Amino acid sequence: DTFSSVFTLWFERKQRIGVLICRNYKGDVDMSEIDHFFTLLMQQEEEGLLCPVMSHGNVHFLWIKHSNLYLVATTNKNSNASLVYSFLYKLVEVFTEYFKELEEESIQDNFVVVYELLDELMDFGFPQTTDSKILQEYITQQGNKLEVAKTKVPTTVTNAVSWRSEGIRYKKNEVFIDVIESINVLVSDRSSEQLFSWRDKGKTVTMEDVKFHQCVRLSRFESDRTISFIPPDGESELMSYRINTHVKPLIWIESVIEKFSHSRVEIMVKAKGQFKKQSVANNVEIRVPVPSDADSPKFKTSTGHAKYVPEKNLVVWSIKSFPGGKELLMRAHFCLPSVENHETEGRPPITVKFEIPYFTVSGIQVRYMKIIEKSGYQALPWVRYITQSGDYQLRTNT
Repeated sequence: DTFSSVFTLWFERKQRIGVLICRNYKGDVDMSEIDHFFTLLMQQEEEGLLCPVMSHGNVHFLWIKHSNLYLVATTNKNSNASLVYSFLYKLVEVFTEYFKELEEESIQDNFVVVYELLDELMDFGFPQTTDSKILQEYITQQGNKLEVAKTKVPTTVTNAVSWRSEGIRYKKNEVFIDVIESINVLVSDRSSEQLFSWRDKGKTVTMEDVKFHQCVRLSRFESDRTISFIPPDGESELMSYRINTHVKPLIWIESVIEKFSHSRVEIMVKAKGQFKKQSVANNVEIRVPVPSDADSPKFKTSTGHAKYVPEKNLVVWSIKSFPGGKELLMRAHFCLPSVENHETEGRPPITVKFEIPYFTVSGIQVRYMKIIEKSGYQALPWVRYITQSGDYQLRTNT
């Protein structure tokens, strides 16, 4: 069944909110129903209980917010919510590709293009062409005017392979597969390092929430775990997955606060690389919260450099290269109006950003990559592995 009857863009500016653009795909939901969205939104904001799905009678509003815009899908059916939200986020992606910044002004300056895109992205409640590269072949933009790039819609749109145009040729053909894993870590002040353990080597990697690009032949993957596909031109996300397992934090942080008299405090932070010695974490940033009235900072680091960011109440310790197995130290000295005033002040967690090339936490590997092309032209395949920090927070005893 179809999942969206009406799409609406709302704007919010200085306590004023209103409809910016609207497209009714099926005509089975009255256009005036969208007025109830604003009322429901204000009520939930006042109660502090914002819900991504709101209802008025038998009409349901599924929405997301981007910048100062609300993107709202309206339906009177029991629609698949995950499909609706996938479409809304795809809208953001496509509009951003076209207008660079998705905000009220960019929509107002490009009404014609926006309506053209809305008509191509969905038809009678069914998502259609959502690949921005394909859309740009026949819906182009020059300044604020719509320009007809072709007299007819490209055959790509109606082909079985709708994500790649025909006849693409390059002097040098290369295929890069990047395996990028983001690790989310939350360590409370009651946790200890011993609560974490590495995944046993040799075990099969169990993936959850696996999602593929539409180019992947799912039947082949289900039969022998081979990902077979005709690639889109340019960069795209082939596959995403989630692995829910306990791992040792790759960068472990310990912090100690020493108080001197009533107006001086020293923060000692020790960082340890808990990954294999032959690996190196690059562009490491350790963000240490400090009291809001801290003053006169002085720093000493064993490696890298530290700086005080007063507008965010943070010390940022930057380390360009952090080898595995190493321990690094940073000391920060501050003057405070009164140390005693901060005894009851809550301490936000320490956050860490990093990137480790040639390494994956899960141990996942691409066994081989084979390129099959009828004309026989040569292509070079490359596989790269990267582990990077996601939501990485540590609350340590101080």
